[in-house]
Amino acid sequence: MFFILSKLLFFLLSPTTWMGIVLLLILFTKNLRTKKKMKIVLIVIFILFSNPFLYRTAMMQWQPKPVDLSTQKVYEAGILLGGFSGYDKANRGYFNIVSDRFIQATNLYHQGIIKKIIMTGGDGSLSRDVPAETIFVSDQLLKNGIPIEDIILEKNSRNTYENAIFTKHLIDSLQIKGELVLITSAEHMPRAEKTFRHAKIDVQPYPCNFFVYNERLDLENTIAPDLKLFVYWRYFLKEMIGTIAYQLTGKA
Repeated sequence: MFFILSKLLFFLLSPTTWMGIVLLLILFTKNLRTKKKMKIVLIVIFILFSNPFLYRTAMMQWQPKPVDLSTQKVYEAGILLGGFSGYDKANRGYFNIVSDRFIQATNLYHQGIIKKIIMTGGDGSLSRDVPAETIFVSDQLLKNGIPIEDIILEKNSRNTYENAIFTKHLIDSLQIKGELVLITSAEHMPRAEKTFRHAKIDVQPYPCNFFVYNERLDLENTIAPDLKLFVYWRYFLKEMIGTIAYQLTGKA
């Protein structure tokens, strides 16, 4: 039930969904005063959530700073969180826009900073019957020079809470000790770190896949409306609400 509710909440958190609801109110309400107010609300939502400066400012406050792991310390494993790939109708796997998680995990391995890669992630969809993400990712890890004996797969989790719980069971059964590197997107790291630490896993956060960074300001990234930000805000709001929900329920 919690999994289904989280998917529904994700849909409702989208500014695009809000605009659609407001637009329907404008179209179907007969009260002229209400119609005028709704038009103002529609304009305000568009201006706020399409402004790149506001989005970048919020993200810079939310996401952790980059971490430089010293090559003098070697970790037993890095925990690679899924969500960076998917399947088409023919069950062919593809990387998506957050696949920097995969790149950074393989980099850390080849640099000798982590000895093994624990990939955690099953099928996070609500209605589709698709293979676990670990099937595609494990094949890609092999193609990128990671020996099979250094790949550990957790293929049953569907969200961050289950990532942590199932990974805890796995590392306990394999008797993997010490601090482990947690590899996920910078936007997702605050919630992920809290969840894994609550599961009694000692982690060294390694944020990657930074959507925003401290770049030079110009017209394009301060004032000019950017429609793709409606999608980005959806994920950002999911992380904020998810963190609050985790603190209240212990699940996220």
